[in-house]
Amino acid sequence: MAHGHAALSGALVVVGTGIGATRLTFEARSAIQNADEVLFLVPDLVSEEVIRSLNPAARSLESCYANGEPRIEAYERMVNELLTPARAGRRVCAAFYGHPGVFVHPSHEAVRRARAEGIEARMQPGISAEDCLFADLALDPGAAGCQSYEATRFLERRPAIEPTAALVLWQIGVLGERASAFGPLPGALARLVERLLELYPPDHEAVLYEAAPYPGVDPVVRRVPLRALAEDELTPLSTLYVPPLAPR
Repeated sequence: MAHGHAALSGALVVVGTGIGATRLTFEARSAIQNADEVLFLVPDLVSEEVIRSLNPAARSLESCYANGEPRIEAYERMVNELLTPARAGRRVCAAFYGHPGVFVHPSHEAVRRARAEGIEARMQPGISAEDCLFADLALDPGAAGCQSYEATRFLERRPAIEPTAALVLWQIGVLGERASAFGPLPGALARLVERLLELYPPDHEAVLYEAAPYPGVDPVVRRVPLRALAEDELTPLSTLYVPPLAPR
């Protein structure tokens, strides 16, 4: 009897596809191949094809989004999509782009709820945009230290910053846009520049960065003085890296 019950206990494993489909770890591949159900959310067809090649029945979570509604409602649907089969005793694998624990609300929430319900759940690390940034900009976060903030939260909460340590601001391309991806709110970028100029000189050179999503493609690395940042073209994938000032 005990054995029969074990067969009914579902499980959830959340994996990251890495930034770019070629960065899928061996561990993630194995989880996708061995799952009864695979649900994924990735921004490109190459990643989608890689997932389907490992598990042909895999399906996208894209349909959870509805036009014009708050993202949190889409995230709630995603969590339910992941937990329903796990509750029914199936082994579920959820695959999210990049690192599944970085800027991915549904992954954390699904793992938390599964564990609260006694369902075995775990998250495996993936190669994040931050990992790519450290490699592409030849930056060692251990050298001067590294501060990392979501850009809108940084602007709203004004945390104390140490200018002699590196600063990374994520999602600068959707600054002020709490729940969507239509570009920065008018004036938000100018306010961010104002805040940064309280901490750094106007000619301090920052880097606008986007990790390369495909093998053999160079990342976007644009160097720009902070005073000119508000005039630059940003995309939803833009990250701002502000190098440390020399120690006083």
